[in-house]
Amino acid sequence: MIKVTVIGSGNVAQHLITAFLKSSEIELSQVFSREKENVAHLIDAEKITNDYRSLSESDIYVIAVSDSAIAEVSSKLPFKNRFVVHTSGSVPLEDLDSKNKRGVFYPLQTFTKNKEVDFSIIPTCLESEFDDDYTILENLAEAIKSRHYLISSAQRKSLHVAAVFVNNFTNHLYQIGKDICDEHQLPFEILKPLIAETADKIQNLSPLEAQTGPAKRHDQNTIDRHLTLLTNQTQKEIYEILTQSIQHSHVKKL
Repeated sequence: MIKVTVIGSGNVAQHLITAFLKSSEIELSQVFSREKENVAHLIDAEKITNDYRSLSESDIYVIAVSDSAIAEVSSKLPFKNRFVVHTSGSVPLEDLDSKNKRGVFYPLQTFTKNKEVDFSIIPTCLESEFDDDYTILENLAEAIKSRHYLISSAQRKSLHVAAVFVNNFTNHLYQIGKDICDEHQLPFEILKPLIAETADKIQNLSPLEAQTGPAKRHDQNTIDRHLTLLTNQTQKEIYEILTQSIQHSHVKKL
């Protein structure tokens, strides 16, 4: 049984709390939340604290707060030589206070409030300073049925940039698509099967192999018609940059 304390009450913290509570191999001994009511719907009140001095002993302390707060929170912990990890994709392990043993438990997924996630399909990136602590991380990931990978801070930083491209930027392109539909009185729902198929294809094909469209075909007539239709200058610039990038990739790599 792994004794865990979660420090934080945001989206990631709440999803981890839920997953930890479901596991028969984890004892969620305590949750630290500055506002106790944020997690009162998840765990018994006696296991919630907003006082660092009242933190009980656990095998691992999981700091799930905003990236900018990780260093400060870790420095406020009133103990030494315990195992403390954060859940960030972009913050180095070294940002944790060195008075404790340090590690990373980074579930690579987009988390939304009140939207349930299945950790069995979420990869978790692990890092630690010591082998014994890495075993704890492996056991914790396996206890919530998450696939886990040994990823260094440098690798995780690169992975986080890649994740921004495939998740955050892609989602923004959906918004641009919706804006264009709205401008021309079209229902965005028409595009949803295309979105689903595009995402599904890369389960079996590389993104390079799955690429279609006028940019790949070097269909300049269609490209020019699209640019003429677009009335928003930012949308035009994004269209041109992505078109050039696709064409460069396929000239260079195919």
